[in-house]
Amino acid sequence: MAPSIDRQGYWGRPTSTLEWCEENYVVSFYIAEFWNTVSNLIMILPPIYGAVQTFRDGLEFRYICSFLGLSAVGVGSWCFHMTLLYEMQLLDELPMIYSTCVFVYCLYECFKQENSISVFPIVLLIIFSVSVTLVSYGSSFQVMYGALVACLVMRSVFIVTWVYPWLRGLCYTSLGIFMLGFLLWNIDNIFCDSLRASRQVLPPGVGVVTQFHAWWHIFTGLGSYLHILFSLQIRSTYLKYRPKVKVCQYCYFSGIIFEEIMKCL
Repeated sequence: MAPSIDRQGYWGRPTSTLEWCEENYVVSFYIAEFWNTVSNLIMILPPIYGAVQTFRDGLEFRYICSFLGLSAVGVGSWCFHMTLLYEMQLLDELPMIYSTCVFVYCLYECFKQENSISVFPIVLLIIFSVSVTLVSYGSSFQVMYGALVACLVMRSVFIVTWVYPWLRGLCYTSLGIFMLGFLLWNIDNIFCDSLRASRQVLPPGVGVVTQFHAWWHIFTGLGSYLHILFSLQIRSTYLKYRPKVKVCQYCYFSGIIFEEIMKCL
């Protein structure tokens, strides 16, 4: 991963097993990785809005859990990158597993009777989550998280291929945005030395753009949010709620992001 840090800050020396490419305590004495921290806002605020809207529309509780789970991932990631402590690393990684298990349940149970609860998949996902919690982290965590994402991708492609082909746009948009974030995550890891060297000569405002792990947060957060909407669209269509997707614009950070809000008539 990243070379050893050059500065010490409020939280002391990192105890996490991972350290990312952003230079530590450069922007703030109280935040180890400033841009990797604040970029998590996109995984915290929009999902809270989505959970509130889902509750107001009287939709199933599982989708409220999906939105809140994504928000919990953002909070955990915020704490991890702010402190680089091992305890906060767990707070980052474990919610990723737990929330993705909720995503899997929602997508694989989307063609069931309204408000029905399937015990077997819930038990299976709980066992999986507990297993991930007990095993060592690092590559094993990444493999298990990747397995959950692969299940979501396969199920999504099946649905838009054989069941609701008119939802391909939303499906592939969410998947494409997520994969773009994954690409930037790998670039940040592989070319860290070159990125850090370039920031030494670039103006600060330009060097911020090379914080690709922060972009990973932004794109995967948005892709995950769109996936929840995709899953909710499938479920609402199956239940004959006549769902309508409304595209809204919200000012976010220094630019504009597009947020799709599900409205059930």
